[in-house]
Amino acid sequence: MPRTILVTGANGYIGQHVIKKLLSLCPDDTVVAADLKNDNIDRQAVYVSPDILREAGSPNLYDRLRRPDVCIHLAWQDGFNHNAESHIKNLPAHFAFLKNMIDSGCSSVSVMGTMHEIGCYEGCVDEKTPCNPLSFYGIAKNALRQSLFAYGQGKKTNLKWLRAFYITGDDLHNKSIFSKILELEKEGKKSFPFTSGTNKYDFTDIDVLAGQIASASVQNKVCGIINVCSGHAVPLREKVEEFLSRNHLKIRPEYGAYPDRSYDSPAIWGDNGKISDILGGGANADY
Repeated sequence: MPRTILVTGANGYIGQHVIKKLLSLCPDDTVVAADLKNDNIDRQAVYVSPDILREAGSPNLYDRLRRPDVCIHLAWQDGFNHNAESHIKNLPAHFAFLKNMIDSGCSSVSVMGTMHEIGCYEGCVDEKTPCNPLSFYGIAKNALRQSLFAYGQGKKTNLKWLRAFYITGDDLHNKSIFSKILELEKEGKKSFPFTSGTNKYDFTDIDVLAGQIASASVQNKVCGIINVCSGHAVPLREKVEEFLSRNHLKIRPEYGAYPDRSYDSPAIWGDNGKISDILGGGANADY
């Protein structure tokens, strides 16, 4: 039976890629893209523009969002500024929005999580790894996850928390170190200050990540916390050097010019067992 799949934050860095994956993965379903702007959204999606945080508790919001069967909540302000106060200020509205979707009858809710919920931790992260977030971003995401699962107990909605790690690809739009390198190269800079680059992270290309998010969200066999990741760690320095070589850039990093952030882990990666099961078992299984 055809479904309506809602993506919030659809115009964002991750959202625009998830929309494209859903259109390909679920051709018989209606994909609804919600955001305040639509310049990056595939025109095959149905665009809606309510301010979901301002109207989070509105009784008619579910109807205005086309009564979705599946909600993929990616919307988040200042995601690249980890200590912006907006993370904490917007937290009640995010919870109110998700509560609204659950209470209105949305059968499946997926929410974007982050490795920054974990805090400074070394090793493999699974769904039972304790969280001690050290930034406003991590604190807010962690609190939202805890609130969502507490509220969802006993409800009929299938809940999935999609925990991402480090994202690469589409580098002009991701506001990462890689986009900054491209900007500095364009400016003619010969070098840029950097950390030691020895920390190891779980990197996933945006196209792969979008496929994982879409596939995890449209199935209901595997729920709870799902790491959307590669499952292994690579030194940041190695990824930077690979990026410079692949893009034939002349600019070079000044390793050690900046101290490593206190809340960054020496080596952290995700247990990708759940997402591997989802992808291996068929993305559209068990609606």
